[in-house]
Amino acid sequence: MNIPSNYKVLFLQGGGCGQFSAVPLNLIGLKEDRCADYLVTGTWSAKAAKEAEKYGKVNVVHPKLDSYTKIPEPSSWNLNPSASYVYYCCNETVHGVEYNFVPETNGVVLVSDMSSNFLSRPVDISKFGLIFAGAQKNVGCAGVTVVIVREDLLGRALKECPVVLDYKVQAEMNSLYNTPPCFSIYIMGLVLDWIKNNGGSAAMEMLNKQKSSMIYDIINASNGFYVCPVETACRSRMNVPFRVGKKGGDDALEKEFLDGASKRGMISLKGHRSVGGIRASLYNAVTLEDTKALADYMKEFLKEHQ
Repeated sequence: MNIPSNYKVLFLQGGGCGQFSAVPLNLIGLKEDRCADYLVTGTWSAKAAKEAEKYGKVNVVHPKLDSYTKIPEPSSWNLNPSASYVYYCCNETVHGVEYNFVPETNGVVLVSDMSSNFLSRPVDISKFGLIFAGAQKNVGCAGVTVVIVREDLLGRALKECPVVLDYKVQAEMNSLYNTPPCFSIYIMGLVLDWIKNNGGSAAMEMLNKQKSSMIYDIINASNGFYVCPVETACRSRMNVPFRVGKKGGDDALEKEFLDGASKRGMISLKGHRSVGGIRASLYNAVTLEDTKALADYMKEFLKEHQ
């Protein structure tokens, strides 16, 4: 990842949700106002913003969205220059919204939840004060969370911050303040070797573009039989949500689609319970062959029901 030398890499527990608390506990006190700016573009950033309200003032920097299908134009953002940090979730798994740009914060510390697109493409770490990622999407199994934090942000935790969530303590102890999730870290090591041996994050990006394009092309060419609700400019390469039959989805058709997929060995295609529909997750471990199997099935299903 070409992480600069003035950053610490921590291997922690508690998942991404643990970091919803750890981020404000460590960083919201960077400035006197104890205020943080949040971009809320999906379920996970909404949960993070709600958690941060326990520790300071949260400013959602854009008008409230009616639905999580887009990223508000940066020209509509009302960033607070006195904010301790600006927070966003780089890829919203539930709604399939992904940032294809790094937000400009005018010098305010930038924090990103990259749990679901970590190491799926190159990232300029120097633009961020802190990045965190639960391993279980792209770099391992559940149980370990990677935190990459700039050294000048250490040692600023609120007094009520639990010691196990204190980045300075964990950095000084080389992530060994308490017993780490050893097996999950071991598995991550194997996956990192695999990524490195397969061309690194740049190769992962090329692969993920190919895979997601394969599915989006079918949706776009289906004359409305498959519908992706997300605006084209911010459609995720990791999670492709779509409805079958019409804009809001046809329950019978979607059940038939899922049953047929299951018979072909394709599982976990049901959309998140909060939004319904279908969701194809195309994380690094999903191969081109896997994706082609889904694409072929989608074409076949379309032909049968049009």
